[in-house]
Amino acid sequence: MTKHWFWWLLTMACVVWYSTITLYVAIRGAIDIKHMLAHLGRHRPSPNEKQP
Repeated sequence: MTKHWFWWLLTMACVVWYSTITLYVAIRGAIDIKHMLAHLGRHRPSPNEKQP
């Protein structure tokens, strides 16, 4: 590892960056889905309202 420290460090930086982005997108996506479902739950069409 001492011979290839630069590549090991670069690989670990990429893994940390990728993990951070993946976690961020997963959390924001879950929040968005929660808000969408809450919005759909509040807007219930009446029985005589036309469906698209």
